[in-house]
Amino acid sequence: MRYELDERLVVGVASSALFDLAESDAYFREHGEYAYRRYQDERIDEVLEPGAAFPFVQRLLALNDLRDGDPVVEIIVLSQNDPSTGLRVMRSIEAHGLTMTRAVFTQGVAPYQYIGALQMSLFLSGNRADVDDAIAAGFPAGHVLPSAAAYDPADPGLRIAFDFDGVLADDGSERIFKSAGMEAFRDHEVTRREHALQPGLLQPLLKDLNRIQALERARKESDPAYEERLRISLVTARAAPSHERAVRSLRDWGVEVNDAFFLGGVSKARVLEVMRPHIFFDDQATHLEDATSFIMGVHVPYGVANESREASPE
Repeated sequence: MRYELDERLVVGVASSALFDLAESDAYFREHGEYAYRRYQDERIDEVLEPGAAFPFVQRLLALNDLRDGDPVVEIIVLSQNDPSTGLRVMRSIEAHGLTMTRAVFTQGVAPYQYIGALQMSLFLSGNRADVDDAIAAGFPAGHVLPSAAAYDPADPGLRIAFDFDGVLADDGSERIFKSAGMEAFRDHEVTRREHALQPGLLQPLLKDLNRIQALERARKESDPAYEERLRISLVTARAAPSHERAVRSLRDWGVEVNDAFFLGGVSKARVLEVMRPHIFFDDQATHLEDATSFIMGVHVPYGVANESREASPE
């Protein structure tokens, strides 16, 4: 029977994001591919330790209890490993109790070309080059940064936070800031506040997450004791009056967030430390580096913010 991916949130995750592969990668660099295969085969039953994206993946999969026998979330391993060395990854997934059964292994070849074929709204990888290639091809991808974050395993909640420009929206307004400065940016946003920006790479991901939230609301209506787990936040350096265009864009796209933080240059890390999202997407790595001790940060290297090192309003 054919398994359809429609009406599911499909996420691709590289083994480099899901597990801690520092030791394995070091061995590969020192000894090469064939020795690496033997190394993994000899350790096939040694369970890999969780990586930066593990808490996010674990909590996302837990939402599959919202639709009995019909998962709302499908997470697929998308890896440059060959099928043989990928066996240890799959056994580790099973050992950790993750309900992930589908995988793509493309020996030494960047697997991003399969993102569209598998209807993925997100691809997460610890390999920046793979993420750059995916984004260049127009696919939604993020580079998972090393993280020391520790989350309470007894907390069933899943908190997801997004930057706006270059993440949920395209970088059209950000380019105005880069070329003409803050005052021109503000004037531009005020005069166009009723006109939605073009959606960015991760706007479809937000749509998929909103569908899951709708299922949670329906569950709560039938069971008042049910506590909704998924909470979505917008964390942006936009401030009044440019905040209005962001809000109107979300509305026109038919998506929503639970919380919105318009920080106007105040450190995002201060808010993120209180919020403790299990994943935060930003198009500028500098906004993530100060927070990776307490969150899992994902850099979306898209748009003008990644063409230069200048500061940005987003």
